[in-house]
Amino acid sequence: MRRDVVAGAITLAGAAMLVATAGPAMFTAMRGFGPVDGTLAVSVILNVALVLFSWRLHVSLRDETGRRKAAEERICLLTRQDALTGLANRQTFLEDAARLLRRSSRRGRKTALLLLDLDHFKTVNEVNSHAIGDATLQLTADHIQAAAPAGALAARLGADEFALLFSYEDGRPDLVDAVAERLVGELGQRLDIAGAAIHTGASIGLAKSEPGCDLIEQLLRRADIAMYASKNAGRNRYHWFDESMERELNMRNAIESGMRDGIPLGQFIPYYEQQIDLASGKLHGFEMLARWEHPTRGIIPPDIFIPIAEETGMIADLSMSVMRQAFEEAKNWDASLTLSVNIAPSQLRDPWFAHKIVKLLVETGFPANRLEIEITESALADNMGVAQSVVGSLKNQGIRLALDDFGTGYSSLSNLRALPFDRVKIDRSFVTSLGSDAESTAVVNAITRLSDSLGLPVTAEGVETPEIEAKLKTLGCYQGQGWHFGKPMDVGQVRVLLAERNLLPVKHLAAPAGERIRELRKAS
Repeated sequence: MRRDVVAGAITLAGAAMLVATAGPAMFTAMRGFGPVDGTLAVSVILNVALVLFSWRLHVSLRDETGRRKAAEERICLLTRQDALTGLANRQTFLEDAARLLRRSSRRGRKTALLLLDLDHFKTVNEVNSHAIGDATLQLTADHIQAAAPAGALAARLGADEFALLFSYEDGRPDLVDAVAERLVGELGQRLDIAGAAIHTGASIGLAKSEPGCDLIEQLLRRADIAMYASKNAGRNRYHWFDESMERELNMRNAIESGMRDGIPLGQFIPYYEQQIDLASGKLHGFEMLARWEHPTRGIIPPDIFIPIAEETGMIADLSMSVMRQAFEEAKNWDASLTLSVNIAPSQLRDPWFAHKIVKLLVETGFPANRLEIEITESALADNMGVAQSVVGSLKNQGIRLALDDFGTGYSSLSNLRALPFDRVKIDRSFVTSLGSDAESTAVVNAITRLSDSLGLPVTAEGVETPEIEAKLKTLGCYQGQGWHFGKPMDVGQVRVLLAERNLLPVKHLAAPAGERIRELRKAS
């Protein structure tokens, strides 16, 4: 701008000099009163050139200033908007939201924040393309803008996460519900984008302004907690925030933090559940179960920490740590006893899993032919190709395989044909209701007959009463496990049991848990 003013000043100065120096002489010459002085003529020409140069400089600078101003306005717009969807970006949303909250509060109105995250969006990019993914985000933004009430703030906060903030009359949360229901319904349908059929959905969290929660940062935290509650409840739905969600989140975070410390400290230990031959009553082996020996909370069951371990990726380290302890212990048992280990779906997706298991067997000295790896049907569904490779490698080492939770998946028979399983385990959901539910009895009977025709022994989980054991015998099951035969035991209890049945060499009673074993003997 300053350069433009200088150029204009030079132009005016040049024009003034031209008029002052050449004006009178030029006027005299033009009237025919005398010849034109040569020096004066040169001066006139120079002044004219200066005026023309200055004028061109002035025009050029004026155009440059216009372009710069347009560029600055464009940059300002880009810093406030999301380039892909045209919605406000995170920073703009935070600034404008603070003003909207204050304005709504002064008018006695409530403010609702709707936080939306697309379900399975990563799959959209991977299966189709990033271009289709971008188009999906643009279409989502269009739906949000169409559903937004007047005066609402819509923003793309990042990746596939969107926000919608608007005020509503106190006592009318149904207006907010209507917006959320509309978006869940529209985004949950099949979306046709550039010839591709996109199946996604929207998990939405809702939060409202109230005493103690009147800042946008507080609303965002609450809406985020509610949004993850929607995802955990099955996705493609919405939830309002409530205080219990925050308590659960704090507890979950405490568990995660405790696990990160506890795994390397050896706080996760193996427990053992008996597996009994139903015909003879003989102990066949044990299934290894993980327990958390927490320093202040005592023994924590797996249903508390296993889902978090799988979600955070800690399941592999946890599993290998507990298996190492179990292998070190079980190698001292009678050679007739087996050890079953259930692995997580994420472990089966690891192409190096079989190598890790073999390495662990070598390091601990536990025989491969006494190990049985249990694989759930849900784990197979994730990646059959990798699963076949891993299973083949395990079988080549002499490790046996069991198909766990049989009957709960969608392709049980095809799994039995595709992979070389050595055993089938019937899910406890069918076993515990034997005798009281005709359908469960029919399922167990069908699985037993199918397995028998394939030459596969069957183990029933969830044997909790003598009546269930008797029913399983009539149906032809080979093995059973459950609380009817005893609750899962720690290493000390297992040693006592094995010693009493002469299945543990006497020298191993002096192992680290010797004092505990003597106490158990006295108690029994």
